[in-house]
Formats: sequence, structure tokens, C-alpha cells
Amino acid sequence: MNLVRVALDVPLPTLFDYRLPEGLIVERGDRIAVPFGARERVGVALELTQVSELQPQRLKPVSRVLTDAPRLDSAWLEFMGFLSGYYHRPLGETVVHSLPPRLRSLKPLPRKIRGNDPPAPLRSDFVARNTLTAAQADALSGIQASLGRFEPHLLHGVTGSGKTEVYLHLVAQTLARGAQALLLVPEIGLTPQFEARVREAFPQTRVSILHSGLEAAERTGAWLAAARGEAGIVLGTRLALLTPMPRLGLIVVDEEHDTSFKQQEGLRYSARDGAVVRAKLAACPIVLGTATPSLETWQNALAGRYRTISLPERAIAGSRLPSLRTIDLRVEAVEQGFAGSAIDAIRVRLACGEQSLVFINRRGYAPVLACDACGWAAGCTRCSVRLVVHAADRRLRCHHCGAEAPIPHACPTCGNLDLRAMGRGTQRVEETLSARFPGARVLRIDRDTTRRRHELENALEGVRRGDSDILVGTQLLAKGHDFPALTLVAVLNADQALFSTDYRSAERLFATLAQVSGRAGRREQPGEVLLQTRFPGHPLFAALARHDYAGFAAAQLAEREAAGFPPFVFEAALRAEAPKLEAALGFLKSAALAVSAEDAVRIYDPVPHVITRRAGAERAQLLMQSASRPALQQHLSRLAAWLHGAKARRIRWHLDVDPIEFD
Repeated sequence: MNLVRVALDVPLPTLFDYRLPEGLIVERGDRIAVPFGARERVGVALELTQVSELQPQRLKPVSRVLTDAPRLDSAWLEFMGFLSGYYHRPLGETVVHSLPPRLRSLKPLPRKIRGNDPPAPLRSDFVARNTLTAAQADALSGIQASLGRFEPHLLHGVTGSGKTEVYLHLVAQTLARGAQALLLVPEIGLTPQFEARVREAFPQTRVSILHSGLEAAERTGAWLAAARGEAGIVLGTRLALLTPMPRLGLIVVDEEHDTSFKQQEGLRYSARDGAVVRAKLAACPIVLGTATPSLETWQNALAGRYRTISLPERAIAGSRLPSLRTIDLRVEAVEQGFAGSAIDAIRVRLACGEQSLVFINRRGYAPVLACDACGWAAGCTRCSVRLVVHAADRRLRCHHCGAEAPIPHACPTCGNLDLRAMGRGTQRVEETLSARFPGARVLRIDRDTTRRRHELENALEGVRRGDSDILVGTQLLAKGHDFPALTLVAVLNADQALFSTDYRSAERLFATLAQVSGRAGRREQPGEVLLQTRFPGHPLFAALARHDYAGFAAAQLAEREAAGFPPFVFEAALRAEAPKLEAALGFLKSAALAVSAEDAVRIYDPVPHVITRRAGAERAQLLMQSASRPALQQHLSRLAAWLHGAKARRIRWHLDVDPIEFD
């Protein structure tokens, strides 16, 4: 009997066997319609077989083959198998959820997005039209020799060193070989600027843009063009990694250190780490580009697993890395969040017609609304966090679950009318600067001002045109943007991450500050960075001032190794949430006892999350560590089998392999 093993989008580690009706031809990788329960569902054929554990009379027939999209190629299916196995998610869920939502439906695709164009010419005269600096040319020659085979490269280039130019030259050579290139960026906000550069460089090559902000038809059309080989270049965020590309010849991960490359729900994969595996499966080079490598990537380079290529200078003649100066808040008085010398520096830039950026990584007006009389503070009823004051529309908002409430007229505990907004967010900083410099054009850029489509793109384009004098922003402005007239960066509230309990906080703070500092002085005018702090002698700030990433990384790696943290051990977290914290902790204790661990795997006691209650659920986690990745993976395989068979009422759980967040 001819049978097919099918992947379906169900939360079970099971594939389903179906009978092939006579005359129906199904190949591995076909999307098919199959009966499941009382209705039909979309599945993917993974294996043709002659045997099944089920009795023949229990096997249902395949309904039909869906032919409005290309067959999924074997290399892509192999990559899905890796993601499913390494991150311990059901294979069917992994495969089907990696398709655009429109292709998970049984409805035929509209003709306007179905397409079937012949592949566009994979050629360009970009190399002939664009010359490189000597440093860029050396970097290119160090990578281009690996085209056609797997080799991972760390392109460690300071901000403004022209890493993008190296990427584009590699893309041109990849297209000349008749292959496709995959370019990954960490955030949607970086896509438009990169897309403009790519389309300008390769006007005759079809480019597919893929990220979660696209409308369904647009995303599906881009996916189809890539899967058919019609698109020579695929550019997008982490979900672009899941796109089939039959002639994949190059992968570039820009800003590889960015935590946005880690998916935090469903299949919790790292697009950076997954890209390395995909490049190996495709036998093509991968370039991990950044000014501040993740410590995992840096350690891989030190160990010789990745080849390091450096761009130590800025690419534009006359442009130098900005100078960094700390402002000692123990000595200098602060008024409305600003030291006097920071205000003076902004005033000088205004007089010179140059732009300034005030960076504070906290949106809203103020992080806390409190009553001095009784100590009450506005908290979220669904999360164990404070509500953030948003003054523009007089609302309190939770930045974790999205809950909202009006700002009360009086303290709900004691009736005091004098409630205080404590601390500062971007809205309050904008208000302060507008009052201090009434003739200046102050522009705030954060997630509150860029909710609608194209708002961020339009705002950034206005900055590049010079439509604003002072920018106020969060990490949306910290990386990847080129503002020609920006010469000053003032950083507020940098100290909060210095003494965090999260062992990754110093690494993230250094990366954020180095990236935002890199926005200053990218042309001939010198750039300056002012950092307000109560700890001006901290080694992290000293390394920043020296532009010494290697020294900072060496100190951090020594601390990590002594403490037994990644990258010297491997981690996984089992997380559970329930209406009551005791239930979540009890479930985790049962899981720890149910699956015995080898000596090579250390299992810690279950503990509540730092933010214990979120969106009405109580959360806890169980941490597992091992110096051996295979040993940890073997343990996780046994644990996942137990979890899928556990009958836990009102408990939601997930496994997070290589976690980066513990809040």
C-alpha cells in the first residue's frame, strides 16, 4: 500500500500516516489537503512509505495535492528537521508554521499573488560602479574565496566602517554565480534603509522583502518569488531565514549580536545560530557582521571556529570614531534629568546647525506614578510591574501585557490629589527639551510615535534630510542608521544596567552604547558622546571611551568562565505558567523528578520569574545547564517526551533552548 507521512500543525510530536488514492501522485515536500477530525487541513508530505503502525482500515486517504506554490525542497525540509530537533518543537508545527499564513489555508491563492515569472537575471554591474577602500577590499578578498563552500566569517567592523559595502559586493559575486543571497537584519525598522541600498545596487534583480509587518498578500508573494528562485535576493528579519531558497549561495546576518534575532514565542529559535546551520546545509559562506559581537560569536572566533575579518577604521575619508566623555552626576547638578554641560553641548550644536541625539531607553512620560503621602504606586493588575505614565493621552500603560487605565485624579488609597510622575521617559525628555530650546525642532522616535506603517521610515528619512535639530529616542535609533548631520549623542540613565542580576546586562549595555555612539560624527565633523553617570570610573565606560571591544570582551569572558555561564556552558529553561504560582512550581518540580539527569547535566530548583505575574498568569522556570551540548540535548529529548505525555490541567509550558531572557 502506498502511504505518505504528513506534517500537520498540531502541538504533538507526531507525524500522521495517510493512504494515497490510486492515481494521485505525491512527492516529498508537496503541500496536500488531508482529512483531520471533522475537517480538512493543510499538511506537508515528509516521507513516502509502505508501512504504518496503524491498521489499513484506519488510514484516511489524501484529498488532493495543492499546486499553487512550489514543492518544498529537501534542503529546506532538512533545516526544518534541525530546528524541530534542536529546539524541541513538534516537527509538524515547525514545518507548517514556517509557511506564510496564506499557504496554511486550503483556499487557493489569488491570481495576483500566485505569479509564475521566469527567474530575473541574476547579474549586476554593481562592482564596476562601486569601489572599495583598501580595508574593505581586504575584507572582501578574505570572504569571497569561500563562495561555493561553507565557511563562517565574523566581520568585525566599527560603526561607519562600511560593512554594508562589503555585503553588497559579496551579493554581486553570488548573483554572478547564479545563486541567491539571504540578508538578515534584526528589526523591521532597519529594513527600508537596507532595502533602498540593495535596490539601488541591483536594479535588475528581483528582491523579496520578508518580515512580520507585511500584509498577507505581500508577504506571500515575496515568499513565492524566493521559493521559486525568481528572487535573487531575500532581505528580512528573522522569519526570512525560514524561506525556501533553492539556490542559496550566501547568508549575511547584520548586527548579529542583536537579541531580536531570538524568537520569544512558538518555535524559540535563534536566527543567527540557525543561519550558521542553514549555511552549512547549503554549503555556502555566512557573514556575521557587527561592531559589537555577541560573546558567543567572539568566543567561536577566538576558538578558530569562525574566521575573523576586521574593519578597524571608518570608511568615509576624514570621519573618525566619536570621542566619549562621562559627566559625573555626583559632582554636576542635574535639572529635569539633564546636567548643565549636556544642555550646553546641545546649545552649541544648534548654533552650528548640527543635529543632536538624546538617548534614553525608556519610552512613555515617566516609569512610575506615585503618591508621596502614602507610598501608593500605580501597578498593573495583570502583571507584577508598574504602569508607565503616558502624558500625551493621559493614560497609564503596561509595557508587558498592554493593559491600560486612565490617570487617576487622586490617590485611590488615601485621596491625595498631588500624585507625582517619577523618573523620565522619552515623552518627558521631549517636553523638557522643547521648553529649554523653544526655537528648536525636537523629534521623538520610539514605538509610541511609529506604530503605523511607514511612520518610522518617514521619520528617519526626515532626519536624514535635516528636518529636525534634536532627536529623542530609544534603541530604535541605536543601530544601523546613518544621519549625516548628527554630531552629538547624549546618553541619559545608562547606570540602571550596570548592576543588574542578569549576567548578560553588561554585554548588552556595551553593545547599545557603542551602537548609539556610532551615530555621531559619521562625516567630516567630529562626533562627541556625553554619558551621564554616577560611576564615571566604571571599566565598561573606560572600554567604550577607548573603543576597545576586545578588552571588554576578554574581561567579560573571564568572568563568565569563572562563574560557569555561557558561552562556557549550554543552557535550557523549562518555563510554566498557571493561575496560581504553586501550580506552576509544582509542575516544574514534577518534571525535574520525572526525568533523571546524567552527571553532565545540572538541574536547578524551580524559581518564580523576576516578573512573576504577566498577563494574569503566574510564571516560574527551571534552569538546566551542561558543559556538553550533546548531553543537554539528550536530556531535553527525554524531558520533551515526558512533557508531551503529561496531563497537567491549566498549565502552559515551553522549552527555551539557549535562552537569552529570564524576566
